[in-house]
Amino acid sequence: MRAGRLLLWRHGRTAHNAEGRLQGQSDIPLDDVGLWQARTAATALLTRYKPTKIVVSDLGRARATADALAEQAGLDVVVDPRVRERSFGAWEGLTAAEIGQRWPEEHAAWAAGGEPTRAGGEARATVAARMVEAVNEHAAGLTDGDTLVVVSHGAAIGLGVAGLLDLPADWRGIVGVSNAHWAELRAARGTAPHTWRLTGYNLGPTDASSDWNAGPDQEACDPD
Repeated sequence: MRAGRLLLWRHGRTAHNAEGRLQGQSDIPLDDVGLWQARTAATALLTRYKPTKIVVSDLGRARATADALAEQAGLDVVVDPRVRERSFGAWEGLTAAEIGQRWPEEHAAWAAGGEPTRAGGEARATVAARMVEAVNEHAAGLTDGDTLVVVSHGAAIGLGVAGLLDLPADWRGIVGVSNAHWAELRAARGTAPHTWRLTGYNLGPTDASSDWNAGPDQEACDPD
């Protein structure tokens, strides 16, 4: 029977995040605020959960975020491309307004829950499936005292959570997770393998998002 805790941790802020640009699989690095967010959140994660294993996307912004935790925890990281961000094809690097101007009909359909297929984006179900596969594989050996941290991305985490809860990939009940915040899941006891329950969402070292994006001049606190 599986046990343990799973944290799906989003990377810190990038310049694209700050500008409202869709990143997808473009390899955009953390900005100075994002580096601070990663260090601050890593301290909170270490204090509260004492992680025992770290898995990370192969994209640089996730790697830098994972490194902040690995350095403090004294752990190695396992790189797994299956937990990278969803691809948004030709839309990557653009703001919502720019996408709406160039692809008005498809953008409207996407905003209503459709897929950006014409732009070459990755299907939600594909992202959910690879996230679930990776998480369950890395979580297979967890014991009661173990905490697996998977450092990933906003869309991938939302779709991964839906998949782990056996919800359809087009379910829109989960909003985005903030930069350097995380979702917490526990293995559901006494059930079939690879069954999870969500115990926390969009958790982080601060509950003041405006301060969180202001950078290191603001003081953060450990989550309640």
